[in-house]
Amino acid sequence: MIVKPEFILKMERKSSLEDVIPIVREIIEKVKKEGDKALLELSERFDVRPRYIRVPDEEFDRAYDVVEDSLIDALEVARENISNFHSITSVERDIRIDFDDMLLGKRYVPIDVAGIYIPGGRASYPSTALMAGLPAKIAGVEKLVACTPPNSDGRVNELTLIACDIVGYDEVYAVGGAQAIAAMAFGTESVEKVDLIAGPGNRYVTAAKLLLQNEVRIDMPAGPSEIFVIADETANLNFICLDVLAQLEHDPEAIAFVFVTNQRMAEEIERRVREHNPNGKLYISVAEIDEALRIANEIAPEHLSLVFDGAEEKIDEIKSAGSVFIGNHSAVAAGDYASGTNHILPTSGYAKLFSGLSVETFLKHITYQRIEAEGLRRIGDAILKLAEAEGLPYHKKSVEERLK
Repeated sequence: MIVKPEFILKMERKSSLEDVIPIVREIIEKVKKEGDKALLELSERFDVRPRYIRVPDEEFDRAYDVVEDSLIDALEVARENISNFHSITSVERDIRIDFDDMLLGKRYVPIDVAGIYIPGGRASYPSTALMAGLPAKIAGVEKLVACTPPNSDGRVNELTLIACDIVGYDEVYAVGGAQAIAAMAFGTESVEKVDLIAGPGNRYVTAAKLLLQNEVRIDMPAGPSEIFVIADETANLNFICLDVLAQLEHDPEAIAFVFVTNQRMAEEIERRVREHNPNGKLYISVAEIDEALRIANEIAPEHLSLVFDGAEEKIDEIKSAGSVFIGNHSAVAAGDYASGTNHILPTSGYAKLFSGLSVETFLKHITYQRIEAEGLRRIGDAILKLAEAEGLPYHKKSVEERLK
């Protein structure tokens, strides 16, 4: 659909969760009360009854027997690039500032137990096992577990199991949907209780994560996949159309925005994409590059593809996006699999508030300070006045006595 830019700015992109919230609340309560029994019943009701909840060791051995070596090699290439990028870009773990007779510091420490949700259903995503698990390992998470829906045979996808083994997950559970999120939040007889849940999922998974934020930390809310393309006459239209089709194939609710600089390009992209995906959510506008960039910052897309002359010089103008892809050969699928950046990204405009998954997702920070007598004297008068102004006499006295 070719539309005016104003139409895109007014669109509501956040998936409504209102109709699934009552169902998800019921699922959460059932898992909280009944544990493994609820997991088996709910899995049978919504997906398929698994052969097991905790994946046994022999299933990993079987996976290596049935998966081609070339696919395992592909996972290893992705593992190396993802590990390298996230290791190099992770934060300094201990920051110290020594001045005016005071030592101030900040230490980053990993959470103890992380739970990763690896989607299934329409397709299996071993790449997500890498994208979430490797940053967690680099962060130093003590225990790493995963939930993923079983396939039609009641087993976990073999390539997903190998990806989990390559990362070093401690346990994998054949549980999907909102019941998996509840199980990791509360723990069951088989499923480990976790401190943080990360990973993408459908509306039921997203609703469960949001409802359980008081029980467990989450990475971010997320919705259907999306791409925002800005292109001029230097862009390869075939590449653009393929990137759009790649994101639209994730889900019927996935969405694509394409901004081009002339009507001919708009019509050609519309024609080519519709040949392969007649019903996908595709919106195309004609606009100047600067206007398109302004709208991109308002939309805050999951994937932003910049395919125009001088695109790299415009990167500093991007304020809100999950991940940016610059130039004709920067396929979005490269970031989905093996370039090294992460594919677990905020969608539906949440890139205005959240960042993509990284090592920092699995860290918390603790500040500390050591103040010498002279250092306290330097700031003492300010403390006394502020404590008195706030009506907290013992705050004042605790410093006043030291100053004596």
